[in-house]
Amino acid sequence: MAVSYELIGETGVITIDNPPVNALSHVVREGVKNAVIAAQSDSSKSVVILCSGRTFIAGADISEFGKPAIPPSLPQVLSVIESSEKPVIAALHGSALGGGFELALACHYRCASSPAKVGLPEVKLGLLPGAGGTQRVPRLAGVEAALDLITSGKPISTDKANKLGLVDRIITGDLREGALEYAQEVVLGDVELRKARNISISPKEVPEGIFEFYKIKLGKRARGQLAPQSIVTCIQAAVELPMDEGLNKERELFLECLDSEQSAALRHMFFAERTAPKIKGLAEGIEPRAISRVAIIGGGTMGCGIAMCFANAGIPVTLLEISADALGRGLQIIDRNYDLSVKKGVFSSEDGILKKGFITGTTQYEDLSDCDLVIEAVFESFEVKKEVFSRLDKVCKPEAILATNTSYLDVNAIAEITSRPENVVGLHFFSPANIMKLLEVVRGEKTSDEVLATAMDIAKKIRKVPVLAGVCFGFIGNRMLRQYVRETQLCLIEGASPEQIDQVMEGWGMAMGPLAVGDLSGLDVAYKARQSLSDQEKGDPKTYCIADALVEKGRLGQKVGKGYYLYVANNRGRTSDPEVLEIINGQALKHGVVRREISDGEILMRLTLALINEGFKILEEGIAQRPSDIDAVYVFGYGFPAFRGGPMFYADQLGLKKVYEMICKLQETNGYQYWVPANLLEELAHSNKTLAEWADS
Repeated sequence: MAVSYELIGETGVITIDNPPVNALSHVVREGVKNAVIAAQSDSSKSVVILCSGRTFIAGADISEFGKPAIPPSLPQVLSVIESSEKPVIAALHGSALGGGFELALACHYRCASSPAKVGLPEVKLGLLPGAGGTQRVPRLAGVEAALDLITSGKPISTDKANKLGLVDRIITGDLREGALEYAQEVVLGDVELRKARNISISPKEVPEGIFEFYKIKLGKRARGQLAPQSIVTCIQAAVELPMDEGLNKERELFLECLDSEQSAALRHMFFAERTAPKIKGLAEGIEPRAISRVAIIGGGTMGCGIAMCFANAGIPVTLLEISADALGRGLQIIDRNYDLSVKKGVFSSEDGILKKGFITGTTQYEDLSDCDLVIEAVFESFEVKKEVFSRLDKVCKPEAILATNTSYLDVNAIAEITSRPENVVGLHFFSPANIMKLLEVVRGEKTSDEVLATAMDIAKKIRKVPVLAGVCFGFIGNRMLRQYVRETQLCLIEGASPEQIDQVMEGWGMAMGPLAVGDLSGLDVAYKARQSLSDQEKGDPKTYCIADALVEKGRLGQKVGKGYYLYVANNRGRTSDPEVLEIINGQALKHGVVRREISDGEILMRLTLALINEGFKILEEGIAQRPSDIDAVYVFGYGFPAFRGGPMFYADQLGLKKVYEMICKLQETNGYQYWVPANLLEELAHSNKTLAEWADS
């Protein structure tokens, strides 16, 4: 049974057992409601609600979203709990999140084991708490605490919740026994039932202008997002309206968010993240290999970041560099990164020291002989990588996995350097590797299923979102990025300014505009890569001439204080520079381009459609397993707004017929060479199918 009820002495005990996370599915809601009602007429004097397994109710059953509601609704269940004539005590352990924490808040008292966590993460799905969370938290913990907790969606410890008044008692021993003792204590206290709805908030105690302040703050932090603003409105209603009116306002805005494209997109990304590690067609019974020791070749920014990923997971890692000086610089980078994390409060000082201890350095390849996984993170040159893999193949044990962190190069060609191509795989991390969540796992022609399973398993252990990609130039992310950059550069030479392009894309929700990203990464990186290409491989000079001209004038980006923008030392803020416009105008004149006024809408259309069309080509070629994998790549690796759902989900929301027609129009006006619609897009547009339908077929 998902919900059981029993009498233990004078206490009615409701136990929820709905693995794996005791989600609030229909059977749980109905079971809790019936049990509370039953308790009203038996000999119990109090009621305790607790959960079996590793956690309290960890939230709603997300699989029910978008389906017809089956009563009782969660608000109806909570009304029954709050209306109980006998005290109801929630006993929390593990995580009490979302609707689970709202259920606890509707109880008259809350006790919890430590450590445990509570929170209302609905904002991360484009939603707000829809069962009284925005009304009860400010009454129990205060307005500012409620604003911070609910708009961030971040869980807090039960110790902190206790200090805020959201948890009444911390149980140090057995939770069940402690909860029963606490229930008896509540009964013996013989006090009026404590209901959050009976607490009123005096407007005089609320800091003046706090709601407007948070709306402005969230407008910057969560640009264009509906749910955070609606949460502020609901908490304001908790101050200004009676409880029932506040609940009505919360429910109204909850349903508005639930029906929004933003929430649909964020829910899509929730599932995309969890689906990406699953490899289609993987042979049954394949088990990942044990990875107990890792080596990283290259002590630059990327290599050091990768080393930290494994150290943070408690996996010993050896960093190899070509000289003692280079190794020393790499270890210094790691030290600085950990010291900065400690300073920011990400780790305690003790944790920082512990994690550093997992990293050792060497200049000798022979020291890698016992490693289970070796990841190459050296300069993006096939000749350099060829030398590295030749040496690794000689010193590493036969079953060791050899991985390349290449961004563009042919993984098959790298594998053929070795005598073990079945043990070679691409592991493309994104910078800064110790922070970015995406990991492209690149399958070579001969990469074994066991190696792929191991790559997905190790990604989980180092807290990455792994996405499987096939071999092509740039794999998934950088192949699409090339088209995005193409349109950025064409918009720039045809009439837009760097400021306009970046403001359009950032206003739409991108973490950074494309030109600001270039400055951050260093314009010389792409410049050097282009120098190794033939003119034919480079493509149309109009798509890179401005970037090249900037580099040749010493404008390499943030690291030298100037690129597309000017940067003041120790200040990451950017300002415009008239010299950049002169360079743009000069290149337009050189290449015969008559600059014109380009609208914000055209910029947005061209940049997003460039991503979408290339994404369709990647799908039809089988480079990506599924559309949602492409979305995961762009949301977790390239700053695409999660509330847009990734480029492929966004295409479905626009309508594939409309997308196809817009690309055909661009083909007429902007050139056949840039805008050939993908065959798959054309096929789905003509058959009136969505990408989601195609993926499910």
